[in-house]
Amino acid sequence: MSKKSGKDDASSKTTPPIVSLVAGGVAGGIEAAATYPFEFAKTRAQLRQEHGQPIPRNPFLVVFRTWRGEGIQALYKGCTSLIIGSIGKDAVRFLSFDTIKHAFADSETGTLTPLRNLLAGMTAGIVASFTAVTPTERIKTALIDDARTARRFHGPIHAIAVIWKEHGLAGIYRGWEGTTLKQAGATAFRMGTYNILKDYERRHDIPQSGAATNFANGAVAGIVTTLCTQPFDTIKTRSQSATGEGVVHATKGIWEDGGVRAFWRGTTMRLGRTVMAGGILFTAYEQVVRVVRPVLSPIIEE
Repeated sequence: MSKKSGKDDASSKTTPPIVSLVAGGVAGGIEAAATYPFEFAKTRAQLRQEHGQPIPRNPFLVVFRTWRGEGIQALYKGCTSLIIGSIGKDAVRFLSFDTIKHAFADSETGTLTPLRNLLAGMTAGIVASFTAVTPTERIKTALIDDARTARRFHGPIHAIAVIWKEHGLAGIYRGWEGTTLKQAGATAFRMGTYNILKDYERRHDIPQSGAATNFANGAVAGIVTTLCTQPFDTIKTRSQSATGEGVVHATKGIWEDGGVRAFWRGTTMRLGRTVMAGGILFTAYEQVVRVVRPVLSPIIEE
């Protein structure tokens, strides 16, 4: 491929903002619904353990025990909150990332340096944390924690009402520090890694239109993200429990529970989700872009 054709190809791949927004939201909802049991198992493992009730490391064992003791519906406790949050989070995240990426892309190749890819992802993660992720993650985590202890909440709406009444807006945004750190890091590594792989494939004329390639790139991005950001995820989960521990208190509690290793609790379970989630998310995004772009192009061009 000539340099000129590479430039033309890069230009043609520029995703309009409305397409990024729609495709990101749809992909986020699909990914959240498809992988929620792993998210449930990971969250259970990271919450403060009850006396005499150790939580197994095997995610499948957590899912099986929950299903046997509490019923299949318990595995989807907090799922609605996560799906709604994922639609908003990924819509904002893809829109922010694509906007920033296009602004800093090389004019000749349409690619970014690895550092710019990571910085674009970090910025998108911070924006998504404040606009969608923190409140929905707080409700999801509170619901999962409450289901194994006090059972005060009857659903997402009731949980929001109770938390708002008792703690106000600060209660809804409890754990925003840990969530924002996690989102900044996770989005930087996930979006950055995915686009670094895409840029590499573009430079070496590797076809990117296949679902298998998209899934593989997303899965690799998920592995990198999990291994690099797990401590932030553990702190975030603990601080957003039903009792709403502060970040400092949560960090101290995690240390008391198991030292440094406790900060990596739930890694296996999160890997089980993020490998699948990364593959599903980016595959769905790319496929939705291909479907939505021709439909919206006439509107965009007017």
